[in-house]
Amino acid sequence: MKLSVLDQSPIISGHSAAQAIEETIKLARRADELGYHRYWLAEHHAIAALADPCPEILLARLGAETKRIRVGTGGVLLPYYSAFKVAEIFRMLEALYPGRIDLGIGRAPGGDQRTARAVGGGHFPDAEQFPQQVWELIGYLDGTLPEDHPNRRVRVQPEGRSAPELWLLGSSDYSGLLAAQLGVRFSFAHFINAQGGDLVTRAYQERFQPRDAHSSGPTPREAQPHSALCCFVICAATDDEAERRARVVDLRRLHMALNQDLPVPTLAEAEQRAFSKEELQYIRGQRPRAIIGSPQTCRDKLLDLAGKFSADELMVLTITGDYATRLESYELLAQAFALAG
Repeated sequence: MKLSVLDQSPIISGHSAAQAIEETIKLARRADELGYHRYWLAEHHAIAALADPCPEILLARLGAETKRIRVGTGGVLLPYYSAFKVAEIFRMLEALYPGRIDLGIGRAPGGDQRTARAVGGGHFPDAEQFPQQVWELIGYLDGTLPEDHPNRRVRVQPEGRSAPELWLLGSSDYSGLLAAQLGVRFSFAHFINAQGGDLVTRAYQERFQPRDAHSSGPTPREAQPHSALCCFVICAATDDEAERRARVVDLRRLHMALNQDLPVPTLAEAEQRAFSKEELQYIRGQRPRAIIGSPQTCRDKLLDLAGKFSADELMVLTITGDYATRLESYELLAQAFALAG
């Protein structure tokens, strides 16, 4: 089972955004050494707990800092941008790091409505155009736009023989069915929605339609469906210690529910916070979105989920109250899965 990393570049209380970005670079280097398959960066805007609004820029740095691991986005929020410009950016990245670039795309705003309008140049991103944008993006990357498309003759540079892997990201059936229709890879965000994802992923696999990658030949961009499952995980030496560290994410999710724009709390801050009966009820309701435990516990639960989803790959998102325990969680998982580091 391939194991990969999703990194939201968390800003932990007492640290700066610059420090969070430096920790992302350190973690990417270590994930490369440990044998993880991919390393994806998420796009978020104007959120005090998350440091990366432009993963395509940080991605260029990660490619230079690593040797083997695939690097990509999880994902670029396409409704904000020109499909043509995204294609140019990722063709440049593919030219820099051939055979190692993933372009994961999503349609969520990645922030509140006021921020979304600011990012969109005064307009709220129009997700209704998302299918058309994805279709055009594929056409620009692969040179498969139809003859009657107004941009058919526009040259997308830098030209090259290879193109990035394209993934649609989602937490509902919308992106899964679109990925099947367009014949691209699909990643389900279990860390956002713990309900029904197995049905969404199986529907994607059953309805997958290969599409031609080259207008002059029959070779499809993807000959068959390929799915990944992204889970939130906190792994520690023992179940009890992992449970203790999970109090941080409990408080972080409560902050989000209460619209409190704060950095990720430290473990000390989380342990000092008393929860009301109603808050504890909310926290318990969010726990299915996380896998928490020892290396063996996490491995068993991850493999069980992968089996239910018929997933080809697993991707792990970990946020704790300090960067050392976040790194330790990934190191313990690498050992549990016997990654070839």
